[in-house]
Amino acid sequence: MMRMTHVIVAALLLATPALAQTTKDPFPAPIAATDGVIKVSFAEFASIPDVAGVAARMMLLVDEPGTRRMFVNDMQGPLYSVSYDGKAVAKYLDLSAASWGLSVQSMGRERGFQSFAFHPQFSRSGTPGFGKFYTLTDTSNTAPKADFAPGGGDHTHDTILLEWTAKNPVAATYDGGPPRELLRFEQPFANHNGGLLSFNPLASAGAPDSGLLYMSFADGGSGGDPLTLAQNRNSAFGKILRIDPLGANSANGKYGIPASNPFASDGNAATLGEIFAWGMRNPQRFTWDSKNGNMFVGDIGQGIVEKISLVTAGSNLGWNKWEGGFPFVSRTEISLANQRGDREVTYPIAEYDHLDPLLQPRSSVTMGYVYRQKAIPQLANLLLFGDIPSGEVFYINADNLPRGGQDGIRRILFNNSGVSKTLLQLIKEKNVEQGKPPAARADLRFGLGPDGQILVLNKGDGIVRLLVPDGARR
Repeated sequence: MMRMTHVIVAALLLATPALAQTTKDPFPAPIAATDGVIKVSFAEFASIPDVAGVAARMMLLVDEPGTRRMFVNDMQGPLYSVSYDGKAVAKYLDLSAASWGLSVQSMGRERGFQSFAFHPQFSRSGTPGFGKFYTLTDTSNTAPKADFAPGGGDHTHDTILLEWTAKNPVAATYDGGPPRELLRFEQPFANHNGGLLSFNPLASAGAPDSGLLYMSFADGGSGGDPLTLAQNRNSAFGKILRIDPLGANSANGKYGIPASNPFASDGNAATLGEIFAWGMRNPQRFTWDSKNGNMFVGDIGQGIVEKISLVTAGSNLGWNKWEGGFPFVSRTEISLANQRGDREVTYPIAEYDHLDPLLQPRSSVTMGYVYRQKAIPQLANLLLFGDIPSGEVFYINADNLPRGGQDGIRRILFNNSGVSKTLLQLIKEKNVEQGKPPAARADLRFGLGPDGQILVLNKGDGIVRLLVPDGARR
């Protein structure tokens, strides 16, 4: 009996270190609440209309310089034009209009009109991209065969990339015909539905990257990537894709695959030529640094780590083997063993965890922009990003990038008549003015206006806020 007891005790002692190697709180030292805080002034720039009494579910705002106006979308279907002074907001196109027959699926927080992008030649008459822009939207019409299927799941809906062609780019409303479908994804679960559409704004006309459309796409949803799609280079899920929307050498003949893509010319039938980078869970937003061309992505974590990563062609960001810089274990824990231990993986430059006291119980990172302007000096040379539910806005130094963890992360607060406030506080106060119940979440997103202006979007009060220099008239 004594010997058996010793064996049991020895086994427990051996097991204890292994048990201690997992955690749900990899960063117990919280993000500094006051140290390094930057206060920035703002103006209520524009008001986007409710849809059926529901505040606009804004996802993206971009500048279209050729027509001297901005555009912002609502997940429920509308795409609005916004004048440069923010005073004129008009519906340019509504994807949910019955005349298009798109059957936009906008149920829940994550489905709907996901993103849009204007071709760099949109306003240039006589060019191949004249009048063309692109939308990514979820649809309940699942009858057409998908170009990319996950090989499992429930097939809850499809996500489609569409090309629209306006006859007159400066017209107040879209005046073209029905859209052309470029590609279709069969969605296996209701969440993780989309990402961002963007042309590289740094690519000058004639440059190799000019006219190529980047599209981030999530891992298909559920939790933990149950279909193991992100690490599968024969799957389009959990990737950043890069295509030529005006080309025709894809499998369906409706778009082109650039020869410069990492796997386009590798001679391997098990790798998709469309892939630019891989190993992501829910990469909703990415951006480029105008100073050096660095590309950054914000990838939403499972239940523990949110991350910002530097992306290069062909890079593997690790999901679902890794959640941030930690081996992924389950929805509720990661491993502390062998941190950042795979030389083939591109690990985050900044990470934070869901248990930080600044955040709500659930966290989701969203990418902002690198501010290289001079109008707001305190933001110069900073990479801005934020947390979607809480509305916390953060920054890191874009010229001295951190090497992971949350030590380099600091807060940005809004200067509201001399009082520092979070975005969620501003939204709740606006809701009271509107006669609505205060929002429980901010649902933060960022937009980019002319001359590098930073705009802040949300899904709680319909207000687009513009970051402005201190002392600017509001």
